Formats: sequence, C-alpha cells, structure tokens
Amino acid sequence: MSETALIENCINNSAVAQRELYNRYSGILFGICYRYASCRQDAEDMLQEGFIKIFSKISSFENKGNFEGWMKRVIVHTCINYLKKNKKFEDQVSLDSIFNLEVREESIASKLLGKQVMECLRLLPIGYRTVINLYAIEGYSHSEIGEMLEIGESTSRSQYIRGKHVLESILIKKRLIKPDVDRVEWLAYLSN
Repeated sequence: MSETALIENCINNSAVAQRELYNRYSGILFGICYRYASCRQDAEDMLQEGFIKIFSKISSFENKGNFEGWMKRVIVHTCINYLKKNKKFEDQVSLDSIFNLEVREESIASKLLGKQVMECLRLLPIGYRTVINLYAIEGYSHSEIGEMLEIGESTSRSQYIRGKHVLESILIKKRLIKPDVDRVEWLAYLSN
C-alpha cells in the first residue's frame, strides 16, 4: 500500500491500515522513544501513547513535507510530555554521583562507535539526556527546548553543556575517546 493510501485509510480508521502503519514505522519510532526513556517499559509506553496521538491527529497531516518526519515530531513531543507527566525531570542528581556512574561493559567489542555513544548517552540523568537529544539529534534550538520543557533558554544551554561534559567523561572512562589527544566531534555520532 502506498504511503498516501495508507494515510487516507488511517484517517478512515481502517484497522488494517493502522496495523500496517505501526508495522512500518514502530521500529524507527521506538528508537526515538528509547533515547528519551529510562527503561524499555517507559519507551514502550511512550511509543503506545505516540501512536495513539498519530492515529488521532493523522488527519491534520497536510501532505506537505515528509510524513515520517511529521510522525517523529509527534513522538518527540509525546516523549517530552510523558517525562513531564511522570515528573522524570524532578529527579535530583548530585554532580558527585554523575561522575561516579557505573559504566557497563560492552557485550560485543565490535559495536560501532555511534551505537556506543548512544548507549553512553542513556547513562546520563534524564535532564541532560533529553536536552542533548532535542538539541544535537532532533535539531531544536535552545529557545524551542526551553518552551517544550518549560525551562529557560539559558537552562537548556547549561544542561546541554553539562551533559556534553558528563557524556565526554563517560566516553573517556569507557576508553572510546582519549583525554589527551584531539578527538573527533563525537556528538556527530549521536545523529547516526
């Protein structure tokens, strides 16, 4: 079924089309949810809420731009709302505990650096992880992030800078980058 037909059938509440849409895009959209979630269960809940929103708002998609991009924006906003609703941002983490995070060893040594960076990103406290996801991966500005998370633009910037430093220390601790040499822009790996 073409994407246009799939969208039209979903607008008409076709269960077959909704299942097809889910099967086509759930893997990609789950990956986004997993970046924001603290655990797999939270990611699954975010994905479920996201698809409910996609199905209920699909008629607002005007066939302008990329449909997958539209769904990704719906999912990102769903993840942010889920975190706010469940008060995930209220967790207080001391700086000492951040720098003493337990770093899990990789089960397969040959994983790509991009995947390793993403796993290290998951070790960050939710506030840092969310701002890094929104800014470095999703491409939102600090002003937009501030509005989404109901924080100041300067708070978004400082969370990003602090999170980036903590992530860098984790990468050094895991020996994915070296502290004494110029290193590649490892944040570029986040968008892969």
